[in-house]
Amino acid sequence: MDVADTLGSLVDKSLVVAAPGPDGMRYRLLETVGEYAAERLAEAGDDRDATGRRHLVHYRELARTSDPLLRGRRQRAVAERLATEYENLRTALRRAVTTRDADEALCLVHSLGWYWHLHDQRTESRHWAEAVAALGPNPFTAPVVPAEPVYGQLVDAPPPYSGEVLTEAWRALHLVRLAARDQTNKDWDDPEVRALVDGVIAAYRPGLPQTCRTPASLWIYAVMIAGEAGLLKRVVDATVDTARTLGHRWELASALQLRANILANRADWAGDASRDADESLDLFRELGDDWGCAEALSARAESRERRGEHALAARDYREAIAYAERLGAKAQVTVLRVRMAGALTETGEMAEAERILTEITATVQRFGNEAMPAARMFLAGILGRTGRIAEARIQIQVLREEFAYGAYAIFDVFLLATTAWLDNQDGRYEDALQRIREAAAAFRHPLALMVAPHLPATFLLTAAVSLVSPGGPQRAHDGARLLGAHRALLPPDHVPVTTEREDFAFAEKQARSALGDAAYEAAYAEGGGLTLEEATALV
Repeated sequence: MDVADTLGSLVDKSLVVAAPGPDGMRYRLLETVGEYAAERLAEAGDDRDATGRRHLVHYRELARTSDPLLRGRRQRAVAERLATEYENLRTALRRAVTTRDADEALCLVHSLGWYWHLHDQRTESRHWAEAVAALGPNPFTAPVVPAEPVYGQLVDAPPPYSGEVLTEAWRALHLVRLAARDQTNKDWDDPEVRALVDGVIAAYRPGLPQTCRTPASLWIYAVMIAGEAGLLKRVVDATVDTARTLGHRWELASALQLRANILANRADWAGDASRDADESLDLFRELGDDWGCAEALSARAESRERRGEHALAARDYREAIAYAERLGAKAQVTVLRVRMAGALTETGEMAEAERILTEITATVQRFGNEAMPAARMFLAGILGRTGRIAEARIQIQVLREEFAYGAYAIFDVFLLATTAWLDNQDGRYEDALQRIREAAAAFRHPLALMVAPHLPATFLLTAAVSLVSPGGPQRAHDGARLLGAHRALLPPDHVPVTTEREDFAFAEKQARSALGDAAYEAAYAEGGGLTLEEATALV
């Protein structure tokens, strides 16, 4: 049978609809014709299963062979092809799950994983990972067998699979589940998640070849949830070293970008975030990976923000946005614009920052990332700094309505910090102190300390402002001690943002005025010797 002639004949008879697509003509059946064809196919018995199998294999191969191409110059064209064929890919996934064909299902999930990540399709990733997980074992369930080195990837070859490669595919699947779940505060200490985290850490060790590549590189989520800073440092350093030794250039670029992101917030670690970001950017540019270039520039921008180089950071964010726009990664563009607005706020360009954030918050976002909550918090900060407290509180209220408490890991801690700061701006000092007490457990959580080690000190500064402000509790001695604790507990080389500098100067002036210089200095020195728990008890 000549397929082209047959299709042409069916189009002429209006039984098939033809329409131009990105790669030529595409054909679809009318709904009634499709239903009739499905009935006839069902009557054909074995032909239905055979046809479904051919469909599954064809689209599995499309996904599998496309995956490596999403990490280079062809990533946009390949991503557009996958988007065009996505309903067929979902149909293939459904068939693999329904027929309990675990090998095919694993191959499809791991082949589509990076596509889902690029387009922030976290819901799809979570749904299919959960569905496929029901088909086979969880290698992270006790007793855990330590992983052996695996140099190849599941998507290197079509099914069937066996041996350590198959076991690694099941490990990787459960890492995808963990990464998709790690968005809520309730997951931090959920017994099921903690058991999974323990199993991941028991199975892997720093420097395994598979942990340098996606999806096994997702084991970093388990390390972060465990809150072991020393292990996290060993993991990121070993990942960079192993990727470099194996000559995996894309994986090295990705590992350097990750380490740059972490180093930007960990000035107490040896390393140079900007240097890592620069090397990552060079590699991604050589590879022609627009997504990677945007992420490397964002990491460099964040490291510059932490050094107080906000104008340079804003420039990096602008360049990163251009790369993400070229790729068509709308979710990535939105996140980068929010981060750029934060940098612009520190350069005095608050009107431009407010314009960007207002535009984002006025748009319905269909992404699962942190862009919207961050945009509303940044906007609330701008409104609060410019005396529009009521408008700022509206942003917080909408945020609470849109994102229930616990919507994102760490997010609630930042939200409480912003709200307490706004309470101080509004003269509601007791409310601010109460929020800080509520946040005490959250900002001392190992995961919070891992991601944002400056947060506890920031809360202490906010509490100090509450204690010394006119109309507040007037506990100047405790306020001075909290200022000392704040300064002592900040990470090394921390560069305060504008609101931190203004709050510290205000609280110091008020405390000195109330206590006198000598008493203030004594109380401040005493606070510098307090532990975080002792300082928090003063609130």
